[in-house]
Amino acid sequence: MNSGAKQLASIALFAVAVACVPLVTTSGVVLNFVMMALYATLIAQAWNILGGFGGQFSFGHALFFGTGAYIQAIAQLQGGINAWIALPMAVAGAALVGLFVGALTFRYGLKGSYFALVTLAFAEVFRIVATSVPFTGGGVGLMVPLRESVGNMQFASRGGYLWLVLSMVVVALLVTWWLRNGRFGAYLQAVRDNEDAARAVGVDPFRVKLAAIGISAAFMGAAGAFYVQVFQYIDAGIAYGSVVSVEALVAAIVGGMGTLWGPVLGAAVLHLLADLTRNLFGELPGINMVIYGTVLVLIVIFLPRGVAGVGLSVRQLWNARGGKHD
Repeated sequence: MNSGAKQLASIALFAVAVACVPLVTTSGVVLNFVMMALYATLIAQAWNILGGFGGQFSFGHALFFGTGAYIQAIAQLQGGINAWIALPMAVAGAALVGLFVGALTFRYGLKGSYFALVTLAFAEVFRIVATSVPFTGGGVGLMVPLRESVGNMQFASRGGYLWLVLSMVVVALLVTWWLRNGRFGAYLQAVRDNEDAARAVGVDPFRVKLAAIGISAAFMGAAGAFYVQVFQYIDAGIAYGSVVSVEALVAAIVGGMGTLWGPVLGAAVLHLLADLTRNLFGELPGINMVIYGTVLVLIVIFLPRGVAGVGLSVRQLWNARGGKHD
């Protein structure tokens, strides 16, 4: 079995194992932890597609999350549209915003810190607009009424939401698998490593990066739509605030950028640390951001490949020490 087939098998095994959790336990604590870890995995994997594989670091991925969340809520509340129909609308709307931002930034060659700051600025602009216009609820936000039924994408237990977000994560993992093994993924990684060299062999960096940001934004939009269904509320601070952007990039970096399982590991580690800290310090304001910042610094210093690269880092260190011993 080649590496690509092994990766597909691991995705299938992961999906089956996580899907069985609600069948094994009805504990709200366990189900909520797994559900939120999967949600964090989804936004981290979305960021990883653009940042990890494409090398385009975004500080404002909440822009796409918030767009998807607002489209989902507005479609249901003001358009009377079924939640399952609103979901693809939210995904498509977020992807379109991603393509718009990408067309503006990549056309003029913005990358690195310039691209990061532009995405952050767009998210802030959208946040200000969302607090000013009436159809978003202004500063009050929007409340989605509780209608517990599968048809409304609202479930009586956390198990239903777990299965819903798991399906989104599996699709994201399959797309990541495609990026690792497909031609487009090779183009994207070539652009990440050296745009001039990629252009010299016939790759169009603009089109490749534009496609990557569109895919990345689509998954963030799906996460936003999921958030609205679970918490039944959205406002500008939640939708376009920095918390979502930070959680997405930190989980991807901690787990391992440009890897298949890095965002999964990073999301699990961060949520485990957040839960432990919450038990120790209670609901101390901003403690989660302190944790994320501390873990990020430690990972960058001691594990530059992230948690997913621990095995490789240890093996290389062992070989280096063995070589010095000889």
